[in-house]
Amino acid sequence: MEYIDSKYRKRNLVRRFFDGSKGYFAAAVAASLATTVLNALTPQIFRFSIDSVLGSDQYGYLADHLWILSLLLIAVAVLSGISQYICRSNTAMAGENFAKNIRDALFVHVQKLPMEWHDQNQTGDIIQRCTSDVEVIRNFVVTQLLEVFRTVFLVVTSFVMMLYMNVKLSLVVLAFVPVVVLYSAVFYRLIARRFVDADEAEGELSTVVQENATGVRVVRAFGREKFEMDRFREKNDIFAKLWIRLGTLSGLYWGVGDLITGFQVVAVIVLGTIEAVHGTISVGEFIAFASYNTTLVWPIRGLGRILSDMSKAGVSFERVDYIIRAEEEAYTCSGRKEEDRNACVQAQESENAFDIRFEHVNFAYESGKEVLSDVHFSIPQGHTFGILGGTGSGKSTIVQLLTRLYELEDGQGRICIGGKDIREIPLEQLRKYVGMVLQEPFLYSRTIRENIAACAPDASMEEIRRAAKIACVDESIMSFPDGYDTLVGERGVTLSGGQRQRVAIARMLLEKAPILVFDDSLSAVDSETDSLIRKALSDEMEQATVILISHRITTLMGADQILVLNQGRAEEMGTHYELIGKQGIYRRIYEIQMSQDDREQMRAETDADTALHRRHGSEEKNHPQWLGGGAEDGGI
Repeated sequence: MEYIDSKYRKRNLVRRFFDGSKGYFAAAVAASLATTVLNALTPQIFRFSIDSVLGSDQYGYLADHLWILSLLLIAVAVLSGISQYICRSNTAMAGENFAKNIRDALFVHVQKLPMEWHDQNQTGDIIQRCTSDVEVIRNFVVTQLLEVFRTVFLVVTSFVMMLYMNVKLSLVVLAFVPVVVLYSAVFYRLIARRFVDADEAEGELSTVVQENATGVRVVRAFGREKFEMDRFREKNDIFAKLWIRLGTLSGLYWGVGDLITGFQVVAVIVLGTIEAVHGTISVGEFIAFASYNTTLVWPIRGLGRILSDMSKAGVSFERVDYIIRAEEEAYTCSGRKEEDRNACVQAQESENAFDIRFEHVNFAYESGKEVLSDVHFSIPQGHTFGILGGTGSGKSTIVQLLTRLYELEDGQGRICIGGKDIREIPLEQLRKYVGMVLQEPFLYSRTIRENIAACAPDASMEEIRRAAKIACVDESIMSFPDGYDTLVGERGVTLSGGQRQRVAIARMLLEKAPILVFDDSLSAVDSETDSLIRKALSDEMEQATVILISHRITTLMGADQILVLNQGRAEEMGTHYELIGKQGIYRRIYEIQMSQDDREQMRAETDADTALHRRHGSEEKNHPQWLGGGAEDGGI
């Protein structure tokens, strides 16, 4: 049943992506059949020339004008060449259209797969499935499938011609066919299992190369070149050994196959010579028969190659189908029909509220221990909320749940924006509500201008520069020879860590999201720049709901509320001044990070204006400390 289901899926996969290629494929098949017919005429022209023209006086005119038969042979060759050109050109167009459809569908589908799926699959293997496996499928479906049509037609045509000339010799040829087919089928079963191992090994090798290329700075910084070379060499050795095994098996197949087909050719020549000597077959018929036999040998011989490619294509079909069958994220409202989508969006927007509430949220990644345990808090619209915690405490998980990069299951609590469960908000709309800057922001291998405008491609240069100035990166960009047209290296490697973070902040500002998340996104800039950026953001984003995730007390102390996470639990929550008044985690981190002079200066500033720690109120909103002060920190 599983085998039938697999065949059904493969057939549907071919049908799905063959749109736009059917006409080209039909033309290629027709041209291939025409070539086969024309090639089948050539031996008959030789037979006629030898038996009826040269060996008889029946066609005296042709015997005196042999150039006519020569022209006929040339005409057949020319027509055959034209047919082959039509066949190959249409095969190329059908193949590339087919492969393009698969690649497009795979890329779009991968964009919509949930984070859990990406966590479970290596990048190199995904690339392998979307490139090499697609090429294997293309080669079989278009090239080899066409070869099957051609082979079947060629065998039928040649065998009919052979039966017409000599039944006895035809039966001798026919006796070898099941032997070759059976031998090829056995080879097919052997090659299929080994190709799976080789293909998976290639995916692992691609992953090593991809990780090394993207992490080249880490490799160089920690002197891990030898480790990475040894790691690559190990994977490469495994990959090479598997393909050597495949090559050895293929060599055995072709060697034994050549022996079998050699016996077939010898048998036809010996028996045909005996028949010709006894006069039961003419010389012309013998030459034509031998020509058809030679023509038959290679298509039947090629059956093993077709079956080998079929085994490879079968594996590649399964690997591509694995991606296609993966369930996409639900971009529409959960539990709603597609036609209710617009109404759902309008309902959210009409409330015009972006307060956030986590209600007793529990979460664990697949096959892992619980990351969040009974986390409960609220963030009113327009307030700033800080999150502090050690590595693995669940800080980033909160943001990933908020944007539904990971989904809460039933019984794991509830997350609401504007009083509405985020599972009831279309995913594409939800992620437009939330702008994020990560500690390690991703930049594309494009210009700085294109990176900043990635979320707003229609933004003017004036808007782009304004966002860059708020992020305190405009001056750095203008110092480059090409300014905003400076090409950023892969993953932004040509920029410093601080520059990458500031470019990412500028990109988020252009998005104009009502909820802003800073996930330790100022960790790579100096304290003075940190302070300038926070002041500019304070002036710009008065009404935004802001979530700050940071290791710096100075970045969090101006938040309206600060949540302290400890091993996934909400250990403490309150304002900066409330938390340092307790003998808890926050107080200990504060004392580690802040020097005595810093604390005395902070208390003096607080005595001068007790409202500085909040940004609400007529004067508080524009205070530069809403995203924290500018003191140095030591980290936790």
